[in-house]
Amino acid sequence: MLALRLVRGTHPVVQLRRLLVATASAGVGFLLLCALGYAVGHPRDSSDAVLRLLWCALPLAATVQFAVAVARTDPSTRPRPGLSAIGLGPGRLTAIAATSTAVACTLGSSVALLFYLHLRGDLTGLPFDGAAAELLAAGRPIPLAAALTLLAIVPVTAATAAGLALRPRKPAATDPSPTAGLPWGVALLAVGLAVETYAARGDGGGVLAGWALTAVGLAMVGPGLTHGCGRLLQMVRPGAVRLLAGRVLMDESRRIGRPLGVVCAVGSGAVAGDAVNGGSLGPLTWLGTALVVGCTTATLLSAALESKQARTHTTEALLRLGAPPTVLRTTALLRAGILLAVFVPLTWAVGALAAVPLRG
Repeated sequence: MLALRLVRGTHPVVQLRRLLVATASAGVGFLLLCALGYAVGHPRDSSDAVLRLLWCALPLAATVQFAVAVARTDPSTRPRPGLSAIGLGPGRLTAIAATSTAVACTLGSSVALLFYLHLRGDLTGLPFDGAAAELLAAGRPIPLAAALTLLAIVPVTAATAAGLALRPRKPAATDPSPTAGLPWGVALLAVGLAVETYAARGDGGGVLAGWALTAVGLAMVGPGLTHGCGRLLQMVRPGAVRLLAGRVLMDESRRIGRPLGVVCAVGSGAVAGDAVNGGSLGPLTWLGTALVVGCTTATLLSAALESKQARTHTTEALLRLGAPPTVLRTTALLRAGILLAVFVPLTWAVGALAAVPLRG
């Protein structure tokens, strides 16, 4: 009940972010139900049904990542002075964040089930003159237990991930540098491209595995590249603006580097897919693509918002010392410019390399 009261009493912008999580959960739930419907309608094509279900893992992972990012930026679950005295310590706030995430995702899964049943004609007859009847296996019974199990995947996974991400941690004795994961990320990136090349003439499962390794590699490379961009800005007699922009990038390299690497992976996948398919995708593929792109972009924006919130005291101190607001805006533009200059060519290069074997 406390989690529900906190959800109801938060700012409208926070409610909008939770609504976006529910919308993404509804999209993933609908894709999972469509994969189940294909399996029911094509019992002999078990391999294709499993492959469709595996491809749902991409929007599922993007939605879970977005749900965790929204939970991290939720002001109602942020530790504040005085809350521990009334029993709202860090552990209790983590449980509230996980519960709020589960509520939003469960709402989305419920909407997905109602929409899926409506399109199948199980509620009020077939809409759109039965255009989606074959795609959704209309007229064939859907196993209720399997449908509910699939719909529970998003709430359970998102709530568990939010709880693990926000759980209280003891401060580490040593803080490893973000440059540390760069070699492993490059290695995973190379292995992923090799797996995609090897599996290009086979089934889609190998291509999916290769792309997943590539995405993990880029996510590991992201913090190191962001940290390197900060160092690059501070080279060769920097001024105050370059020093401030570079220091912020170095300090926030972990927070924004990983989601930036994931967006880079999604962009490279889009470049490779466009080169191979030329935009000729089915409606469910478009839905999955929109979910992945939208969730990863929203996650990056949420990470940028979290980074801005973490720098609030520093920004206020600079303004009190007389720093003009134009300096802060210039540093923000400088940070965005150097990140675009590094990650956009990397995205295009990885996408172009991934598309070479797929064309053959």
